[in-house]
Amino acid sequence: MVTPVLKTTNLKKCIGKRTIVEGISLELEPGEIFGFLGPNGAGKTTTIRMIVGLSKITEGNIYINGHSVRTEFREAMRDIGCIVENPEMYKYMSGLDNLKIFAKLYKGVDMDRINEVVKLVELEDAIKNKVKTYSLGMKQRLGIAQALLHRPKLLILDEPTNGLDPAGIRALRELLRRLCKEEGMTVFVSSHILAEMQQMCDRVGIINHGHMICVKTVEELINMSSDNKAKLLLRTGDNAKAQEILSQNGVPFVAEADGIHIETAKDKVPEIVTALATAGIPVFGMDTLETQSLEDVFMKLTEEAK
Repeated sequence: MVTPVLKTTNLKKCIGKRTIVEGISLELEPGEIFGFLGPNGAGKTTTIRMIVGLSKITEGNIYINGHSVRTEFREAMRDIGCIVENPEMYKYMSGLDNLKIFAKLYKGVDMDRINEVVKLVELEDAIKNKVKTYSLGMKQRLGIAQALLHRPKLLILDEPTNGLDPAGIRALRELLRRLCKEEGMTVFVSSHILAEMQQMCDRVGIINHGHMICVKTVEELINMSSDNKAKLLLRTGDNAKAQEILSQNGVPFVAEADGIHIETAKDKVPEIVTALATAGIPVFGMDTLETQSLEDVFMKLTEEAK
């Protein structure tokens, strides 16, 4: 059985008489990108601060690669690399000199490893330049390089896309995917940019008012639909005849330049296919159109949890 890279059990944090988070239970597997989503004040940063040892656990426990944060703190922290808020660097020094300073904090991090992480984050051309000349995206990549120096199993990023332009966001997404593939790393990323999380993550967890609402794959969340509707794009060899068949079967449709757009109950789709085939209409394609985005599901779930 594979040991989860990150496991939290009934995690709770109280400040005075106020409960910030409660009952947070998660398991992250090796090599996945996990998105941690929630409105402002939902408890995301509080949870992250407990995971990385910056905030004391009130109840429950956190395990990093099987090591308890409560009882094996040093061993647990050894397997974490993190950027909470913006990466802090010495701006008057080069990126390389910054990495050399941070490398001294860890055992066994030599120049070969420094050069390796510089290549991983694709900063070879700028690594000898002063950090004050870096763009925000380059500073973010340098921060990730610093977090990777000691070969952590878990990389935690809190709102890493803040302030990045679309090109920077895309570059970060591709970098994280590459890290998971090449380094076998697990990435835990908190963000409020839902469209980006939809493209980046394998699974997401949604937190609201300090409680975990759900943990599912992105595909499972997007496919959540209480009305059981399917949106389809139909392309046939005889669209005029296909429209007649759809009308006869009471199927709503709209004829567009790219084909016939249909919205119907999911359990009606096999009947539609059979009716078209029986009428001898060649079907070249019946593509599912995305009925809702991660943002739609997020808004729905967080509204229901109020």
